[in-house]
Amino acid sequence: MINFKNKIALVTGASGSIGRACAKLLHAHGAHVILSGTNLNKLDDLANELGTRCEIKACDLSDHAAAEKLVEDLDDLDILVCNAGITEDSLSIKMSVDSFKKVLDVNLVASFVLNKAAVKKMMRKRYGRIINISSVVGFIGNPGQANYCASKAGLVGMSKAMAAEVATRGVTINCIAPGFIESNMTDKLNDQQKEYMKGKIPAGRFGEPQDVANAVAFLASEQSSYINGHTIHVNGGMLML
Repeated sequence: MINFKNKIALVTGASGSIGRACAKLLHAHGAHVILSGTNLNKLDDLANELGTRCEIKACDLSDHAAAEKLVEDLDDLDILVCNAGITEDSLSIKMSVDSFKKVLDVNLVASFVLNKAAVKKMMRKRYGRIINISSVVGFIGNPGQANYCASKAGLVGMSKAMAAEVATRGVTINCIAPGFIESNMTDKLNDQQKEYMKGKIPAGRFGEPQDVANAVAFLASEQSSYINGHTIHVNGGMLML
């Protein structure tokens, strides 16, 4: 049985659909949850819904010094869920270098900063769970998202390297690669685009944020202690490896 009593969990991007679901499930299993993001209204709403055992730590992850301080200022940390991400879509031939760097700075570089700071805390206590949220498009690509795909593929390689470095210290680092999940990002698709994408998914539907949260809770638990440097694909069969 999953039990996070007396565990401290930090969830970035907690104001989004997936981050919200992750925070709620970790909290439901007993964790003290730190909600991070940039939309204070949504964070306040979530904190009010959770009630006890939660706090808000607003942070703009494009500021890497602030991202590092976010973790360093915590008294303790057992679970880190790097879920925050941005998109800035354009065909590669039209995409500026600044746009490419902007997405990598938030999705990949900030995640490295958070992972590194978390590892320092976790290694001292010889325990920790880090879950980085990648994406199916980091494996299959997606037209118009060269920057986003690169950032999400980079998370997988980074996680493997860091997982190998800290495995003997009781710290695991894994990824989850969601497919098309009902979220802020899929809300931007029109009905024709949604039906087209659903036709590529054997399950015939988009996933729910809860589907991702369930995988997060498993990787954050004691039951996953021998799983490290791995990616769990949550995509309804869209990509089968």
